[in-house]
Amino acid sequence: MTRLTIFSAPKPFTNPHINIIQRNAVQTWRHLGPDVEVFLMGDEPGMAQVAAEYGVRQFADVRRNEQGTPLVSSMVELARNASQSPILVCVNADILFLPDLISAVRKLTTHVQKYLLIGQRWDLEVRQIMEFTDGWDARLRADIQARGQLHAPSGSDFFVFPRGLFTAMPDFAIGRAGWDNWMIYEAKRQSWPVIDGTPSLTVVHQNHDYSHLPGGRPHYELPESHKNQALAGGLNHMYMILDSDKQLRDGKLRPPPITLVRSIRQAEVWLTPADGRRSGIRWSLARQMRRLRRRITGSL
Repeated sequence: MTRLTIFSAPKPFTNPHINIIQRNAVQTWRHLGPDVEVFLMGDEPGMAQVAAEYGVRQFADVRRNEQGTPLVSSMVELARNASQSPILVCVNADILFLPDLISAVRKLTTHVQKYLLIGQRWDLEVRQIMEFTDGWDARLRADIQARGQLHAPSGSDFFVFPRGLFTAMPDFAIGRAGWDNWMIYEAKRQSWPVIDGTPSLTVVHQNHDYSHLPGGRPHYELPESHKNQALAGGLNHMYMILDSDKQLRDGKLRPPPITLVRSIRQAEVWLTPADGRRSGIRWSLARQMRRLRRRITGSL
């Protein structure tokens, strides 16, 4: 039985750059070893060929919304039903994993039974198909140290959780804003520890443009993102890595360090009206905290 099932809903493989970075991503997942199986969700152009070429499973029957975008709830359900892995990993199709993911999950299982593992990513410009010969992970780490940039702790591109969690989800559109924030909010609502794995994980986002989206606009400007955010319950449910309960550092779960940005975020959450109102003194102060946080981190 595999330990992890990694699943994703790639974009069409027709754009040359998207084709490169998605192939790189799938290859890193495959090269994590025999403890891992990989599922691709959807039937976008080129996906069947990639699945067959790399020996991973494709699920073309994923449910979609009116715009044809796969639903996260269906992806999780398909992965759970088709796998016996105790751990599920939902990830964006441009993300590279290194073997430290496996060791991090092993360490977590000795500390806690229910959890959500997230973390910051390293942004890296990648324009070529990677070579997966001996030492590929060491070469990637060296490249990250030379050219990578750690992304602000504002969102998450991967979610690691035991298979029994997230059994009921709104029908979020994948690849649009809001669903990732809800995952963190829901874990905290359910009292599942939200664990920031940044100190123990090296996770890489391969930079790309938004030419694959309508009008080439960033995903958070699209109507599907607005619908996701509404399904999530509004702005007061838009949680992020800064809202994590613990950090995985040196093989142990430790309290997150107290930083200025984290303190500002805590004030922002406390001040945001629970009923979603966008008026009044509390809302005004929460908005000021949000602007200050964004100014410091340079993120949304």
